[in-house]
Amino acid sequence: MDVRENTSFVSRPPEIDERLVPVDVLSSVLRELRFESAAYRWLELGEPYRIGFDQPGLRGVHIIDRGQCELELADGTVEQLTAGDLVILPRGDAHLLRSPGAGARVPTVSGFDLAMRAPDGRLRAGGPEVDAVVVCGAFVIGEFDHPALRGLPRLLHVSGAAAWLGPFVDLLRTEAFHGGPGSDLVMARLSDALLTRALRHHGDTTTHPGWLTGLRDPYLAPALAAMHHDLARPWTVASLARAAGLSRAAFAARFTGRVGEPVMHYLQSLRMQRAKTLLRGHDATLAAIAAQVGYQSDVAFAAAFKRATGSAPGAYRRATTFP
Repeated sequence: MDVRENTSFVSRPPEIDERLVPVDVLSSVLRELRFESAAYRWLELGEPYRIGFDQPGLRGVHIIDRGQCELELADGTVEQLTAGDLVILPRGDAHLLRSPGAGARVPTVSGFDLAMRAPDGRLRAGGPEVDAVVVCGAFVIGEFDHPALRGLPRLLHVSGAAAWLGPFVDLLRTEAFHGGPGSDLVMARLSDALLTRALRHHGDTTTHPGWLTGLRDPYLAPALAAMHHDLARPWTVASLARAAGLSRAAFAARFTGRVGEPVMHYLQSLRMQRAKTLLRGHDATLAAIAAQVGYQSDVAFAAAFKRATGSAPGAYRRATTFP
């Protein structure tokens, strides 16, 4: 059904830049998140096996290079994985990789301990035969409470049928087994590209509410781009609705339905996250930070910041910066 059949549509004003497309917002958010890839390891597994991944702060990345296995989350959810599949855990959930049907009687081995014992990048666990090979990596997020993370699922599963995935696996394999000086850096950059591509794939295919779903919406994408590119502007629901080319009521309902939260709540969270980043610096005054995140005075900003975080801006700065 065409959107004009169930929303109040108005023409998009000429001052909205049509070039503010979803991929720009994706790039902007990834820069805001400050994610960095950690080293990759090649894990050769023989049945039966259970490998645990629960290191705080690390968000897991697994590519099934050969065979099949199961990924189990702490709540008992099990995902079946086969050769070529990619899984990413963007929220850092603890999980297991286990051989198909492996029960609790199989002892769990720490993936982190395995990695520490094998600095060359090739790990071995489980029985004597190699039944599965998994490329295991991780990444960290500098802004772990960024509002965009609320819109990501616990588990991103990309099937090996995705044509774009194979070249990444081949390049990572080459660097792991035949790389030379600088291989860690090459793999980290490949991982950055892999994660970005996987998020874009998820945004193209998901129906789960979140900002990636919003980026796919032709009316919400310009509004999201406008917010992320200009937090200092005194946005209202009405002005963002004009950016979207919708009536105020239609825009507000559409944003909540697609993104999963009201637009002003999302904007407020985004402003507070940017303020935290700026406060961790040493140079900007509270008045300057207030202006950059859309407040007309440092007093109004301080009150909003304390309501959102429970801490005054000055106290937050002192607690999170080092001399």
